[in-house]
Amino acid sequence: MTLEGELRRLRWRCRRGMLELDLMLQRYLEQQGPNPDATELNAFEALLEFPDHELCQWLLGNGHPPEKRLGSVVAAIRRAAER
Repeated sequence: MTLEGELRRLRWRCRRGMLELDLMLQRYLEQQGPNPDATELNAFEALLEFPDHELCQWLLGNGHPPEKRLGSVVAAIRRAAER
């Protein structure tokens, strides 16, 4: 799959049950630019496997994901949302 196809697929997966969550996740992807880091995108994709209520808690700063690499992406999403 091409990079553009992968980003399109990830944008679709950012559509969740909560508008606030959708916006935070989509903003993060938008700020990755045309050449996102593959390792970070893989971690982002793994993060999208978690249920909305867990993602929301982590993104609001109430708890931490189970893996360090996911914590790094959560921090990056939070920074992107603040801009």
